[in-house]
Amino acid sequence: MTDSRPILITGGCGFIGCNLADRLAERGDNVVVLDNLARTGVRENAQWLKSRHGDLVAVTIADIRDPIPVIDAVRDARAVLHLAAQVAVTDSVSDPASDFEINARGTLNVLEAVRLHNRLAPVIFASTNKVYGRLIDDSAITLAGQRYVPTHDGLAGGISEDTPLDFYSPYGCSKGTADQYVHDYARVFGLRTVVMRMSCIYGPRQFGTEDQGWIAHFLLSAIRGNPLTIYGDGKQVRDALHVSDAVGAWLAALDRIDLVQGRVFNLGGGPRNAISLLELIDQIGNLTGRGVAYSFADWRPGDQPWYITDTSALSDALGWAPKVEIAEGLRSLHTWLHSRFGTSDGSREATA
Repeated sequence: MTDSRPILITGGCGFIGCNLADRLAERGDNVVVLDNLARTGVRENAQWLKSRHGDLVAVTIADIRDPIPVIDAVRDARAVLHLAAQVAVTDSVSDPASDFEINARGTLNVLEAVRLHNRLAPVIFASTNKVYGRLIDDSAITLAGQRYVPTHDGLAGGISEDTPLDFYSPYGCSKGTADQYVHDYARVFGLRTVVMRMSCIYGPRQFGTEDQGWIAHFLLSAIRGNPLTIYGDGKQVRDALHVSDAVGAWLAALDRIDLVQGRVFNLGGGPRNAISLLELIDQIGNLTGRGVAYSFADWRPGDQPWYITDTSALSDALGWAPKVEIAEGLRSLHTWLHSRFGTSDGSREATA
């Protein structure tokens, strides 16, 4: 018998959340998205979901810091995909208490709602590579062209889940706290949880800003003709994962929860999709046919000079691997951003 109960997505009107909701509804699942609609673009994403899927997607306006609506939403859910969060390092530095309340306390509210009211519901949590801190010292990296590379050959395949945690910045602390709570609720209370420590996810429906969603922010700045500020020297490296591949990983974990419950996975594009900030700017110039003006500013707290994900644990467990290479993914994001923000004469359109 098919389980018709909805899948709850906290933060479901955000970038990754709405892409998850869209894919789930496309395959016929009922979805409830819980979102406080506080961030740029989320109201538009909510309208987009409703226009595409109608009654298959229900939108609940609530905040995970308030346990009552969280309990109400969790009680009847078939599964919980927990993405609601404060996502900017800079905001965490300016207001650490709020950052903690959203990321740590909000996650505890979700876990307690599941533990007390729906303990068989799978819980998949959006963690971050920031739980590993700055990761490597300047002495452990060297310059190769426009990017940093580690001097230790053992890091060539990327960062594995065995890497010691070293929270850096209030954001790293709050997300790391939540990460460990989710993992521990599987061990202590038997909840069916999975932690996804994600690196640089990008793609359509991402309203990138200077503080979060840097690939979309860089592309959008190029479309508008706005100059960029690069924090650091631009040679820092990330592995980029297209949102369609991220959604595929999440749904693989959800659909095979009995196989992976209690596990922690790193989720990113891996070595094949690694890129530095300066390399991205060059690719954007080739894609858009115009140069991107930029200047430099000081590094921000916890900025990693190099991070590439080792995805072998996820691949071994679920057979998952990234399908969209970065050149193709950039084209898809550029197409969406240009359709949303560009104009026929190349002038700038106001944001929503």
